[in-house]
Amino acid sequence: MLAADARAEVAQRLWDAERDRAPIPPLVETIPRLDAVDAYEIQLLNVRRRDEPVVGHKVGLTSPVMQQMMGVSEPDYGHLLASMRLPEGEPVDPRRYCVPRVEVEVGFLLGTDLPAECTEADVLAGTEALVPAIELIDSRIADWRISLVDTIADNASSAGFALGATRIDPGSVDLKRIGAVLWRNGEAIEHGRSDAVLGNPATAVAWLARKVAAFGVRLRAGNVVLPGSCTRAIDVSPGDEFRADFRCEGAELGSVSVSFGS
Repeated sequence: MLAADARAEVAQRLWDAERDRAPIPPLVETIPRLDAVDAYEIQLLNVRRRDEPVVGHKVGLTSPVMQQMMGVSEPDYGHLLASMRLPEGEPVDPRRYCVPRVEVEVGFLLGTDLPAECTEADVLAGTEALVPAIELIDSRIADWRISLVDTIADNASSAGFALGATRIDPGSVDLKRIGAVLWRNGEAIEHGRSDAVLGNPATAVAWLARKVAAFGVRLRAGNVVLPGSCTRAIDVSPGDEFRADFRCEGAELGSVSVSFGS
């Protein structure tokens, strides 16, 4: 494990990279002994430095393909902060980011705190509503050449999120069978289904509740949780307009959109 001053130095490098929109080489190239515990502590240093409300969390690396590529057997997570909320209808300035991408997710809005020893049943009981979501991810690591510890330290590549207006009861649908279509500039470019997320997105939320408890963090009522993407990540170009549509038997989850300025 790294000493406290070494963790602080890495956190500063990531902070500067985000501030200056100047990605840095992979952390593991210069700090090969960096491990996941160090990386989560580095993530927390920059989250606390922002001094703003944590409104939720995101889960990454939820697909078998991504886990195999990273050589891991479990997901990772990052924090969602108040300033990351992207309102629909207002173009996002792409110059705020390094190499932004969008992902399609079924969001969970929590109505109660989740327990530290959380199960899928606890997630269903504690979720006030499902919500259509697009996550904006970005990497402060050059060319997205990330290892597991790189992305963890970089707040799991978090950058922003947009939520649609629809809210549905999670008990009214089969969480494993929510279909999603991502449109870019009027063209359907990606199709996915919610069971791409660990077989069931509620499984990802339960994992997250257990994982953050080890760091003294709880998933609280009012939090939004993004459990992982139904589709592959899509690169953003200036002027792009994205919309994600969600459908499932028995209920319509609606849509969410995000656009980018030129």
